[in-house]
Amino acid sequence: MASSRSRSAQSTPAEERATIPPSRAQPVIPSAQPTKAAYFNRELSWLAFNRRVLEQALDPRHPLLERVKFLAIVSSNLDEFFEIRVAGLIQQVDSEVAEASVDGLGAREQLRRIHSVVASLVEDQHACWQEQLLPALAQEGIVFRTGLELAPAELTWVRAYFEEQVFPVLTPLALDQSHPFPQLGNKTLNVVISLDDPATPEIDHLVALLPVPRILPRLVPLDPTAAGQQRFIFLTEIIKLCAGAFFPGFRVHGAHAFRVTRNSDLYIDEEESENLLKKFEDELRNLRRGAAVRLEIEDGVNDGIFTTLCEHLSLSHEYVFRLNGPINLLRLLSLADIDRPDLKYPAFVPVNTSPLADPAQIFEVLRTQDVLLHHPYDSFQPVVDFVAQAARDPQVFAIKQTFYRTSGDSPFVRALIEAARNGKQVTALVELRARFDEANNIQWARQLEEAGVHVVYGLLGHKTHCKCALVVRREGARLRRYAHLGTGNYNPRTGRLYTDLSYFTARDELTAEAAGVFNALTGLGRDPEFSHLLVAPFNLHARILALIRRETAHAAAGRPARIMAKMNALVDKDVIDALYAASQAGVQVDLIVRGVCCLVPGVRGLSDRIRVRSIVGRYLEHARVFYFENDGGEPDILAGSADWMPRNFIRRVEVVFPIADPRLRRWVVDGMFGMELQDTAFARVLDAHGGYRPVPQPAGVPVFSAQDFFIAAARERAEAAAKA
Repeated sequence: MASSRSRSAQSTPAEERATIPPSRAQPVIPSAQPTKAAYFNRELSWLAFNRRVLEQALDPRHPLLERVKFLAIVSSNLDEFFEIRVAGLIQQVDSEVAEASVDGLGAREQLRRIHSVVASLVEDQHACWQEQLLPALAQEGIVFRTGLELAPAELTWVRAYFEEQVFPVLTPLALDQSHPFPQLGNKTLNVVISLDDPATPEIDHLVALLPVPRILPRLVPLDPTAAGQQRFIFLTEIIKLCAGAFFPGFRVHGAHAFRVTRNSDLYIDEEESENLLKKFEDELRNLRRGAAVRLEIEDGVNDGIFTTLCEHLSLSHEYVFRLNGPINLLRLLSLADIDRPDLKYPAFVPVNTSPLADPAQIFEVLRTQDVLLHHPYDSFQPVVDFVAQAARDPQVFAIKQTFYRTSGDSPFVRALIEAARNGKQVTALVELRARFDEANNIQWARQLEEAGVHVVYGLLGHKTHCKCALVVRREGARLRRYAHLGTGNYNPRTGRLYTDLSYFTARDELTAEAAGVFNALTGLGRDPEFSHLLVAPFNLHARILALIRRETAHAAAGRPARIMAKMNALVDKDVIDALYAASQAGVQVDLIVRGVCCLVPGVRGLSDRIRVRSIVGRYLEHARVFYFENDGGEPDILAGSADWMPRNFIRRVEVVFPIADPRLRRWVVDGMFGMELQDTAFARVLDAHGGYRPVPQPAGVPVFSAQDFFIAAARERAEAAAKA
């Protein structure tokens, strides 16, 4: 929804102002103190989310190639889970640090339960591939071959491909007393070969490795010039079939693909690092040597090789997964490039019908009204235009912007470089610790510095996760500020895949405090004060608790009270306890939590009035939006970059902003929350036992998808604009 509502450029009526209570509000004590059983385990809750992603791969309502993408995302999610979460728990066990989770489980018990859940998840994931998706793809003329299934002509083509494209690139590595076990990179493909020498029959069970460089495609089109079916073979099948070429004179007894997942968390002592950028570059080079936390290997490998790999990787068997199928299903994402629109979602192009559609008019429009965009239904282009127009506008004196993640060829980086070359004061807050984007951000930081942009890295010990861009422009005798405040990253690619909000404003009270955020990040001020913005680590946590407690007090006094909140994760114990207290006092609480949720809903006497749902669909639900009814005053409607997690409240710089315009506020309530709380297609409801169930579907009522509704509404706006 592209929304824009007019207002006075000079004033904010009292009835429009957010009435966020001060952080000194007194807590309301719950009538029953929660026990450890009142919290779900964070890691197991995350695995439940990944199970919901797998459910999309199993759901025939999605087009076939979209189901394949969901299956690939399950693998990507599990990679990160092991690299960060499991790695952290293993470190706790090894260091004998007793750090129990919010539900009281120690690290060792969490690892035991994780193994059980992951084993089941991986088994079901491969069953989905083998039993459902592979046959369905074959029916559509998309066929996968193994080495044993190749027809004579296909075999000839594969051997020629191997000789020309694969053999010159691979290097065999023997494993014996004179050849130490090599350092295997994180998540790299390897093939282990079992051999013997016919000339020395007394010596058998020789072992060699074939590390496969990332440059080689993992999914190979079989003879792509041939007509008919689209046929594919995994690179591992080609290597296993032709492995004997690397070992002339030896017999190959078996070949099995495997890969190792390593601890990928960065450990930086910022206070001891004189050059933070250089330190991050050094640590990124060290990541490939991180401790092994998972081994994935094809089923059927002999016990001797299996034991050798586990010993060299220092892995016990509970961290090993024998797979009946491809090692890394993430590689199936390349199937998205197949030209089969009949097997994909109907094409949707985000619409650009907002008042900001004309870049030349952006500042003129924002002087008179706020604009709210709902991505990806609304085009991300106005966000790009906001910065690009500022870069070339001779009346703009300064631009300040945060970067957590951005795209490969970022138009924002290009715009800031252009602005600096045009003589403007340009400041970029680049977060070096954006997980798995560290290398990209180092590259952007260097490019920006070389162009004359002031590049800083934020508060010591805190990730800069807020999404803010500020423009200072001379208009007549005064300087006016314009701000973009968002829930998602400055990344046009994810702007087409993630649901997020973009809020543009020239309201003095908000832009002044946005400037205060940048000053806090670039300067040395202590405890800056914010009245309108909720900013972590300064006041966000306390203000969210105060808002919840205010609703609790209203309900306890018999007045209407309600909380609605949409986020990616709910983990913070203080917030959960405050929501329990609100429920006990009579507050109706509706939560839309896409991923991890440690709160237990629907428990009599504790959380009777709390409902939790998760939506996993075509687009990744990423917006963070909050509603507090505030009986007797204007509801507080907020959006921003922060989930309700300790890291967001304490260890990150986050910005949550009020949406002040009445009609924009009405859309958030009736449009966003109203539609998503009606979803019966892809929403799942969390029960008190940790299970996610489909939303009950009333007989005779059509299934409703909020995402489909927003797509249809965007198309209607585009059609109306074309006719105007």
